[in-house]
Order: sequence, then structure tokens, then C-alpha cells
Amino acid sequence: MERRFLSVRACRFKTCILIDECLPHELADELVGPEVRTVQQAGWAGLSNGEPLEKVSGSFEVFLTIDKRIESEQKVPGDVALITVHAHSNRIQDLRPLLPELLRVISKTPPGKSARVERITN
Repeated sequence: MERRFLSVRACRFKTCILIDECLPHELADELVGPEVRTVQQAGWAGLSNGEPLEKVSGSFEVFLTIDKRIESEQKVPGDVALITVHAHSNRIQDLRPLLPELLRVISKTPPGKSARVERITN
């Protein structure tokens, strides 16, 4: 599937999500509905820890990561929702079962707040 790369302006009227580089780029194709870019597509790959979260302010509405430490180490910008995925691993096959809950949490988390999406353990 060919992805259309977004400009920051393309995100003004839709939920725009930035996926941290610690998550697989395939996750962008799995999130149906919102506009999604990866840190790599935004040109921010290789930034030091916390820098992508600082840069999302004004450009993206949601920052999606698997880095569990980010919630305690970084301040969430007031115009960005921080969503942390707690999965068995960062492989796409471990993330796919979380997609319905992830989309629900993305739609319900207000800017300036953080939320978690956790795998269900049996």
C-alpha cells in the first residue's frame, strides 16, 4: 500500500499521530482513520530521548510510544496526548491485538494528558 506523506498543515482538521521510532513503521498502516507519520517520516530519527516529544507540539496531536519511562521522565506538551503502549514486545504481531483499544484511547485522551494501552494477560 502506498502511503501519502503528510505535511504538518495536512493535519489541521484530523487527528494527527506521530509514532515513536521504537515502534514498527508498519503500525502506521494498521491505524485506520487518523493521519499517521513515523518519527522517521517526520525527519526526526535518531534524536535523543525526549526530543521527539518536544517537537510534536504544534505539529501533531498524539505521540505514540512503547517507552514506558517517558511518562515519568518527560513533560507532556499541553497540546499533545501521550499514548504509551504496554505490549509483550514492539513487534507488529504483538501490537495488532491492541489496535481497537489503541484507537479508542487515542480518541478519548485529551491534549496535555497521557494514557496507557496494555495487553490483556490471561
